[in-house]
Amino acid sequence: MSVHVVKVPDIGEGIAEVELVAWHVGAGDSIAADEAIADVMTDKATVEIPSPVSGRVIALGGEVGEKLAVGSELMRIEGDAKAAGDGRAAAAAKPAASAPAAPKPVAQAPAASRAAAAHSAPESAAPSSLAASSTPAGEKALASPSVRRHARELGIELGQMHGSGPGGRILHEDLGPGGATTAGGARYAKRSGERQIPVIGLRRVIAQRMQDSTRRIPHFTYVEEIDVTELEALRVRLNDERGKARGRLTVLPFLMRAIVLAMPRYPQMNARYDDENDVVTRYDPVHIGIATQTEGGLMVPVVRHAEARDLWSTAAEVARLAEAARTGKAARDELSGSTITITSLGPLGGIVTTPVINAPEVAIVGVNRIVERPAIVAGAIVPRKLMNLSSSFDHRVVDGQDAAQFVQALRGYLECPAMLFVD
Repeated sequence: MSVHVVKVPDIGEGIAEVELVAWHVGAGDSIAADEAIADVMTDKATVEIPSPVSGRVIALGGEVGEKLAVGSELMRIEGDAKAAGDGRAAAAAKPAASAPAAPKPVAQAPAASRAAAAHSAPESAAPSSLAASSTPAGEKALASPSVRRHARELGIELGQMHGSGPGGRILHEDLGPGGATTAGGARYAKRSGERQIPVIGLRRVIAQRMQDSTRRIPHFTYVEEIDVTELEALRVRLNDERGKARGRLTVLPFLMRAIVLAMPRYPQMNARYDDENDVVTRYDPVHIGIATQTEGGLMVPVVRHAEARDLWSTAAEVARLAEAARTGKAARDELSGSTITITSLGPLGGIVTTPVINAPEVAIVGVNRIVERPAIVAGAIVPRKLMNLSSSFDHRVVDGQDAAQFVQALRGYLECPAMLFVD
């Protein structure tokens, strides 16, 4: 037997250090070659590190939340000397589509965030299924790395459980709220205890960027009500007639087209502000960031050259990028370079929001939910579909009047959608 040192791999892109956001195994655990051992995070993505050898973990090289230099020691494994060859280790250290042992992006929140999400599961979550339906002896329980970590934190032996997921896969909710089943009269029982959740990984990056944006940028928020009755009628008709062949349309492609058409009149909105050098760069191409909620936190994939896309091309690209972000497969350049951002909470969009600017951009357009309300049209009270746009601007470089005029231009396109197709 020999000791194999697993090092933090070179993920590329000139990255010199990573943040350790999750351990999937602990000291003393037996692991197989290619089994995930840890998640590390760069400034853009979470990367899963596999073990290049089989063996037993004898030492971990850092604590969750710690920054590790590329090439530093990540783990020590006592294993077969033959399996610890340099070629296998090199394969594990460099991403490659053909190498199954390569690090790969994963759509996972940092372990602490995932554990917190599990602790906040509703009372209707499935309770633990214990020994009566346990995993057969000698077989490894089916569970994701995050579930395994959560189980270790709660002191639960997964081999004594049978999960409620497909094929008996153990899910977070199978571990029970706080690791214990609640029933009947416990509904009104007093609660005690507290948990400290480290702010690490993507959540820490989001926190730092939001703090920096609100600290450095004087936000000016402007809210306007939009009558989207005609737009919704057009959207429904297009989906009925062309949805099967070309894909279904949401409101976003129409809004994105409206932004593109308004930009020649309001170029100061399609800009980035370098406030350290006092330089505002205005862009001719319109690269629209789409704020996307993922399991790990908020990401902003970018629809590049929105000015060159029709409604269906825009809708397809939004869907592709959102899926890539949620599954951790978004490329580095797909998560940067936006010149203006759209944020939407979909059906949870509320009446008004105060979106935080995606620095160094100078504008963000927020979409609130569509509701049907009575409105006065030509002296008559009629039902109309109304939606608010809640948009924020960097008041250092965008004047309030210009911001209001820009939003009114968007309103004009959305309330009379035929104008979206007129040169």
